[in-house]
Amino acid sequence: MGAESFTGAPSLLLGTYNPRLDDKGRLILPAKFRSQLASGLVMTRGQEHCLYLLPMDEFRRMYEQIRLAPITSKQSRDYLRVFLSGASDEIPDKQGRISIPAPLREYAKLDRDVAVIGMGTRVEIWDAAAWDEYLASQESGYADTAEEVLPPFPF
Repeated sequence: MGAESFTGAPSLLLGTYNPRLDDKGRLILPAKFRSQLASGLVMTRGQEHCLYLLPMDEFRRMYEQIRLAPITSKQSRDYLRVFLSGASDEIPDKQGRISIPAPLREYAKLDRDVAVIGMGTRVEIWDAAAWDEYLASQESGYADTAEEVLPPFPF
């Protein structure tokens, strides 16, 4: 059973962590993520050359949404092929480690230092330098996009 928030819903996957891959390409999941990923996860290609770690129920939800797209849509077929062809289902070991398959490590250009970020319902794994570069490039526009992304909200 995953961690529960005070509302009874699963806790959100949040924060940034900087673990290292070991010599076998394994990653120790941050302690705060382990309970939600302990029963199994799917690892696949994400956008911007990161990896997605999805709890099994979130992966199924995403798959069902993608599957509903018309098979006549080339864009839908292409997305589904890329998304699923690199997917690997994993169950963390007792130490909270997962193995990242070599093709996924190559896709995300993962070597040793990584950034593991919580994205609410999924986790992203980035090469640490690539994450720093991406974050620096996005921070200047962060305040400017708030009105377009967030509904009016009184702070």
